[in-house]
Amino acid sequence: MHDIRGGTVSTVANLAPNNGGETRLGEAGKHVGRVFGDWLREEAGLDPDRHFVQCASPWMTLGELDRLSDRVAAGLQQLGVGKGDRVAVNLPNRIEYVVLICAIAKTGAIQVPLNTYLRGEFLRHQLVQTTPRVYIGDAQALRLLAPLLSDSGIRDLVLVGASAGAGADGDRAALPDALPYVELEKCGADLRPVDIGSDDVCVIIFTSGTTGASKGCTITHGYYCNLVTVFVDYGWYEPGDVVFGANPLFHFSGQTWLVAAALAVRGSVVVEPAFSARTYMARIRETGATAAMGMGAMGLAILATPALADERNHRLRHITFMPSSPDLIRAFAERFGIEPFAEVFGQSECWPALLGDPRGPRCPGSMGTVTPGLQVKLMDEEGREVPVGQVGEIVIRPDAPHRLFSGYWNNDAATVEAFRDLWHHTGDSGRMDERGYFWFVDRKKDSLRRRGENVSSVELETAIMKHTAFAAVAVHAVPSELSEDDIKACIVLRSGVTVDLAELFEFFRHNLPYYAIPRYVEYFDELPVNVNGRVQKFKLRERGITDTTVDLQALGFVVARSDRRAP
Repeated sequence: MHDIRGGTVSTVANLAPNNGGETRLGEAGKHVGRVFGDWLREEAGLDPDRHFVQCASPWMTLGELDRLSDRVAAGLQQLGVGKGDRVAVNLPNRIEYVVLICAIAKTGAIQVPLNTYLRGEFLRHQLVQTTPRVYIGDAQALRLLAPLLSDSGIRDLVLVGASAGAGADGDRAALPDALPYVELEKCGADLRPVDIGSDDVCVIIFTSGTTGASKGCTITHGYYCNLVTVFVDYGWYEPGDVVFGANPLFHFSGQTWLVAAALAVRGSVVVEPAFSARTYMARIRETGATAAMGMGAMGLAILATPALADERNHRLRHITFMPSSPDLIRAFAERFGIEPFAEVFGQSECWPALLGDPRGPRCPGSMGTVTPGLQVKLMDEEGREVPVGQVGEIVIRPDAPHRLFSGYWNNDAATVEAFRDLWHHTGDSGRMDERGYFWFVDRKKDSLRRRGENVSSVELETAIMKHTAFAAVAVHAVPSELSEDDIKACIVLRSGVTVDLAELFEFFRHNLPYYAIPRYVEYFDELPVNVNGRVQKFKLRERGITDTTVDLQALGFVVARSDRRAP
């Protein structure tokens, strides 16, 4: 373990020894040992005038991105940001975010991307865990921070997209004082050189907790630069691709599947400001995109839009919606003339662990085969490998550098638990067939995934229990017609207390990220518990939706898209 400016992280990614033979990484190894800022400089030096990135903006060339991120990095240094400091970014997709990804990396600081829908205890937890020196956000992000600012330890605020102290609506009193982002862009100072190595932490990505609150995955420069080249080696991306997607840049997939991927293939990237099912395929046609990446719920939403006459008029060579059922793949291919490819498995901790090659025989519904530089096994509860065809937990360890994360930030206990027996335990169950293809079976861990977001059930329950009328609460997943999960909250009220549905929904809306708001609610006299007093969630899941379960969505209790980030 080592200390990085007050945070601790267990360095475990390279604990496993090589298996004794030569590890063949091929093209997937060509970015091993790099740091992100140097990688951008190299590519910009080779082709400075290439149109590289667009996000509701004019095209920005590689040279412009390199020069502008140098100025912003120098501006951050003038604020006192140094190697190992955390810089929190709370922004929707916009061109400044892409610049900040590069600029923060060049300072040697650690980027902390914050989900823009976090609020209250969810936001406080991630700030407490990472103790950022600087917080960068738009007006809505600063409003959400305001009630937490006094005990956050944040030293400097940077406001993107509006003048300091005022939002777009001119409400100066609602925002803390902040430095306008444009002042960073105007910085005339030279960027001071920083000694950054491939083992230094580049990003902290939060993932859902299993038996506790969400955890920060430490992503090194080496892992960040290397992982996308595995996809390149498997033919998901090709030289010169125009990469398209609406994945949020606060997600690991947005930063790697989109921006880093375009850098790796010397192509360009179109980052949509937000996902729109109605315009998604039209934008692919307009931009000339050749590779597109998205989540499974996006594919279903696109299929639900009215069909148009020219939907097959596009240049797409590859498109991914993860996960995709065989029915989704078939329906999408029939309508748009291209099959989504979703043979992949990974987590922020290890991405990708399993992958299919679209250039060879397909195995739809599977997660693909083991990628270079890793060992992947299926183990039972006693840590024994299960035979082919039987179900076990998916566990992973590296045979090569920079193929896994480097532990959980400021959470050594979680790091040790995840890497027990020198294997990273994913918490997911699968089986392997005779050909070496892996198939997803179920989640072992008590977490949920909704609207493309991971939700820690423990964190959600803690936030709901802030309501003074509740004596106990347990949340669990129920099947959703949009793939992934919907959430049910099982609530025990305090004696003699009642809560009407409108009041309950308002509490949810003001205290929970929109995607974590339970769709279903059921009141209980008591929750089922074992002899140790722990809630038996398997009984609640078996119970499912009953005649006494309330569907808030069906009653019109939903958060409008325009209100999802409202304080």
